[in-house]
Amino acid sequence: MNIKIDKKDDIVLKLLHYFITEEDYKPVIINGLENEIWLENMEKDLKLIRINNNYIHNDEQLKNDTYKVKVIMKSIKKSTLSLHMNILNLLLDASEYVNVKGAKDIETIKIDKLRDIKKNKVVKEFFPKIKDAELSDKTDPIEFFKLTSDMNQKTMKNERKLAKIFSQKKPTLTYLFIVINIMVYLFMLLYDKTGELAYKLANNYVLVRNGEYYRIFTSAFLHTNFLHLFFNMYALYMIGPQVERYYGKFKYFIIYFASAILGGLFSCVFMENNVYSLGASGAIFGLLGSVAYFTYYYRATLQGLRNSPVIPVILANLLLGFFIPNVDVFAHIGGLIAGLLISMAIGIGDKARKNDTINGVIVITLIYLFMLYMLLNK
Repeated sequence: MNIKIDKKDDIVLKLLHYFITEEDYKPVIINGLENEIWLENMEKDLKLIRINNNYIHNDEQLKNDTYKVKVIMKSIKKSTLSLHMNILNLLLDASEYVNVKGAKDIETIKIDKLRDIKKNKVVKEFFPKIKDAELSDKTDPIEFFKLTSDMNQKTMKNERKLAKIFSQKKPTLTYLFIVINIMVYLFMLLYDKTGELAYKLANNYVLVRNGEYYRIFTSAFLHTNFLHLFFNMYALYMIGPQVERYYGKFKYFIIYFASAILGGLFSCVFMENNVYSLGASGAIFGLLGSVAYFTYYYRATLQGLRNSPVIPVILANLLLGFFIPNVDVFAHIGGLIAGLLISMAIGIGDKARKNDTINGVIVITLIYLFMLYMLLNK
């Protein structure tokens, strides 16, 4: 049986194979497009690749095609909240009379043979491994099927990783935190009718400054009344399982307590000296911060942040804190910052990036040290 493979199809397949299996790009689903394929990798300096198999017959058509690329890029940039985005625009069927020009953040290359892309300076800059890649211009039906199989296996491997992260898991730590908070509240309700225990454990700058540092931690398990407890535990019940599922139990534990402590430090430093602060909201805002970081990290997989409620929830709760009396908004801010930076430092699953980890550790350490300095020198 003779199998004929079109030259352009062969080039497309080999380019897809290289970018998907070697550079970890993933296809982007864009409705209404024909004969072109978009790939994305938000972790790369070059975030988008477009392989265009449509015929470009003159400069005017190239100009219109470049405009279309800009519009799609703008949409992807907006949906992923990316500050900067660039693209490698590969034209596989452009007339010899077309004067190929790039544009801002768009590197356009006309490809007749695969060796054209391997020689390109921009491509070699972004993809140093491509010089050693097996991108032969020879068409081989057996290789065609092998490349297809490789891409399918790579896609299935990525899908299994995503399934593991997003799969439902029993949120035992979340339930444990809720039970502890409820038990502490019930104990205070039944055995601390005068509120003496609350004053011994609540957060207060003067008392913490005098050496009672444990208050920064213990105050995160105290609540003033049933409504205070109910709203915090409801928020924990809604948000906690997501963080526990995305990050795993150990990292969730770190995020929760690191956020509670930094929220307590912010409260100590910025609240008035005679004010007592208590509640789990600093830790809960830390969980919101960790969900925001996760959503941003997987913004392409999750179809962008615009469809996610986490950002509006954070902004609404922060704004409400400024208008509702007796709300410790500084604990909210401190917890949120901790949640974001701790999540960056500890990473998500097996995708922790070294630069993010280093930056997260450095920044969160500096913030903790600065807040301790402020606490001791206010």
